[in-house]
Amino acid sequence: MTVTVGKDTAKTRKTLKVGDQSVAYYSIPAAQAAGLGDFDRLPAALKVVLENLLRFEDDGFSVSVDDIRAFADWAKNGGKTNREIAYRPARVLMQDFTGVPAVVDLAAMRDGIKSLGGDAQKINPLNPVDLVIDHSVMIDEFGNPRAFQMNVDREYERNMERYQFLKWGQSAFNNFRVVPPGTGICHQVNLEYLAQTVWTDTDQNGELVAYPDTLVGTDSHTTMVNGLAVLGWGVGGIEAEAAMLGQPISMLIPEVVGFKLTGEMVEGTTATDLVLKVVEMLRAKGVVGKFVEFYGPGLDRLPLADRATIANMAPEYGATCGFFPIDGETLRYLRQTGRDEDRIALVEAYAKENGFWRGDDYAPIYTDTLELDMGTIVPAISGPKRPQDYLPLTNAKEAFAKEMAETFKRPVGKEVAVQGEDYTMSSGKVVIASITSCTNTSNPYVLIGAGLVARKARALGLNRKPWVKTSLAPGSQVVTEYLEAAGLQEDLDAIGFNLVGYGCTTCIGNSGPLQPEISKAISEGDLVATSVLSGNRNFEGRISPDVRANYLASPPLVVAYALAGDMNIDLTTEPLGQDKDGNDVFLKDIWPTNAEIAELVEKTVTREAFLKKYADVFKGDEKWQGVDVTGGETYDWPPTSTYIQNPPYFQGMGKDAGEITNIEGAKVLAILGDMVTTDHISPAGSFKDTTPAGKYLTDRQVAPREFNSYGSRRGNHEVMMRGTFANIRIKNEMLDGVEGGYTKGPDGSQMAIYDAAMAYAEAGTPLVIFAGEQYGAGSSRDWAAKGTALLGVKAVIAENFERIHRSNLVGMGVIPFEFTGGDTRKSLGLTGDETVSIEGLEGVKPQDVVACHITMGDGTTKTIQIKCRIDTAPEIEYVENGGVLHYVLRNLAKA
Repeated sequence: MTVTVGKDTAKTRKTLKVGDQSVAYYSIPAAQAAGLGDFDRLPAALKVVLENLLRFEDDGFSVSVDDIRAFADWAKNGGKTNREIAYRPARVLMQDFTGVPAVVDLAAMRDGIKSLGGDAQKINPLNPVDLVIDHSVMIDEFGNPRAFQMNVDREYERNMERYQFLKWGQSAFNNFRVVPPGTGICHQVNLEYLAQTVWTDTDQNGELVAYPDTLVGTDSHTTMVNGLAVLGWGVGGIEAEAAMLGQPISMLIPEVVGFKLTGEMVEGTTATDLVLKVVEMLRAKGVVGKFVEFYGPGLDRLPLADRATIANMAPEYGATCGFFPIDGETLRYLRQTGRDEDRIALVEAYAKENGFWRGDDYAPIYTDTLELDMGTIVPAISGPKRPQDYLPLTNAKEAFAKEMAETFKRPVGKEVAVQGEDYTMSSGKVVIASITSCTNTSNPYVLIGAGLVARKARALGLNRKPWVKTSLAPGSQVVTEYLEAAGLQEDLDAIGFNLVGYGCTTCIGNSGPLQPEISKAISEGDLVATSVLSGNRNFEGRISPDVRANYLASPPLVVAYALAGDMNIDLTTEPLGQDKDGNDVFLKDIWPTNAEIAELVEKTVTREAFLKKYADVFKGDEKWQGVDVTGGETYDWPPTSTYIQNPPYFQGMGKDAGEITNIEGAKVLAILGDMVTTDHISPAGSFKDTTPAGKYLTDRQVAPREFNSYGSRRGNHEVMMRGTFANIRIKNEMLDGVEGGYTKGPDGSQMAIYDAAMAYAEAGTPLVIFAGEQYGAGSSRDWAAKGTALLGVKAVIAENFERIHRSNLVGMGVIPFEFTGGDTRKSLGLTGDETVSIEGLEGVKPQDVVACHITMGDGTTKTIQIKCRIDTAPEIEYVENGGVLHYVLRNLAKA
């Protein structure tokens, strides 16, 4: 990559000498001295965006002096402005679930640009792209020493077509690297190795330029790296592809909420307990579409691993990012994780010179603030369906009983025999206990803590309950290195927490099957089985089809729940089990002290471990090296592949854009409630042969055992269309009490949503979706928008949208609308029998309010006003073109 700089930015371009090295940089103090505004008290997170604009000012990239002055106006106006800007991240991060369809799109764009008479080589990432394969390992084998190798072998068997395709992509595209399977989770690899905090590259004159490390990622938890003062957030694959190809991200200068941390963590509490409280507080505050920046004296006592845990869960508290400024702890972590000393010196010098350093006098202006004394944090979990449903551990048993009575409407005590076993199943039994996910397995304090709980439990003779499926899936190989160095892996193995793989596993639904007899007992008894995982997501239907109640917890508490085996046990007052002598053992008996944990972290988490494990990070093992690559500049789409297919987006596309037109005579495909997540819209997990996706595969002689998951099939639009709105827990309010992906078809009968959509498409009938609040919460899943578009949905009308999904819908040419004036699907009495027309779209402007005419089933008509959530002028062009990639492709072809 070459940094392009503006022709009129000499006044802000300065030179910084660090040791023997001289680098150019774009100076915020110099911009202030040049009269562009007062930027002293901008939050560090916002200064990163400001520097980005300074670097690209007046170079033909749509950045003006007025854009820069708008940051000073932001500060004058109490942290608010409506200024739209063009932002360019330095790099892109991907994982394989979202990365495969992104590379599929790039490959299809090469075909598309050739059909338009353009050069295929114009379809190449202009910015560095790293794709980490971490979403494909599934926990088929667990609880034994063979688990890791057997799961890896099975992963390659299932995913060889995808891996061959990604290897082709690595050879065919510039600036594109792949981190092989079995290395770690993308966010942890980013935090521990890829991220630099301050990036350097050469400009068009060959001069070295330093600037803040920034990125977007095709995974919502890209935000984790903000703990290292690297500004990054999740976007859909569509938006990431556009960014790769040089398209700026159009955004409003965000509001920044300051979150002041004071005090320090008390004995017996963890970073997980802290972040679950932060999630609850910020969800209540309302920070969707905003930056959150953490500040205050509490940061002086907050290790970077804990900061990364808090930054990771920004999607759960709804913010664009949760940013931590550069300080001494940032430098300590960079050094510990093996970064070059020259880089660390540059980070410190640059941050202090350009106003990014958090010193004792750091006191920026924020749009709004809130505060938390970390001394008030108590052990906690969250669940059973949302990360923000915070529960102090002392309330967990009582809360589960309440959920059983009010939400699940089932008795707690019903027992069902398990065939061939000497125990029974009942609601509340923990059937999955998983130390998993980037959120906590990046944090040595909670991983060492979990190992010590296992050691103490093992010494007393405790073991996991036999119905609990246990697993340990670290975020990087460094975790194994320090657990083994501390002798703790042996203790974890003894109670069933054997290594199952390096990847996301349970957190994304790759929990693998339960023992068939247990699954059968749960189904027969209609029981509410539970899972406890150290992840960030617990949406219904996500973790396992057998599990209805899912709880987020720290790794040490995951181990404790595996020992107890039941949510109906109060871990704070009731015994987890009995020791070898028959004495009751309580949680306090096996809980390590903070000093014990800190001592082992200090001894075993070393710079040498990071240097060793990341020495050949792109090389992979013999299996990866043996993956064959075929194809050249364009991909030779294998016609029989059920994993990779050429998508229809660019086929038959003309050279010119169209116009946005009114929507006439649309029918309703689904009416959905509040907090419908992208998991509901486009599930990632397993599916059965009775589903439309399953039938598609069985028709092509794919056995159910080889179905893999929706997530692994995202390179095949035929599977993914059939999987859209197909979550087993989604509820379409057009049907009474029915769960799953069903709707009313054109004849009024119940049928699969996919089948109904195809019937409407054959008749040329457009479709709309109605929904409630926080529509599209959760993962940055572009297939939630792609599938919606391919089903023929022209508009989604909701009370409000989560940030990424709104952007993804626009990126696929689907128009999001919000109710106004207090109208909702409920107040309008919608049943799904309505016909919908939306006018005022010809010549529509960003955020215009337009008329929506709803003809009810009885023939009466209601007219309401709805707000068009095409938010910016570039987004108007995207929709006119049929999507952002169509827009980019046409421009590249014309160039």
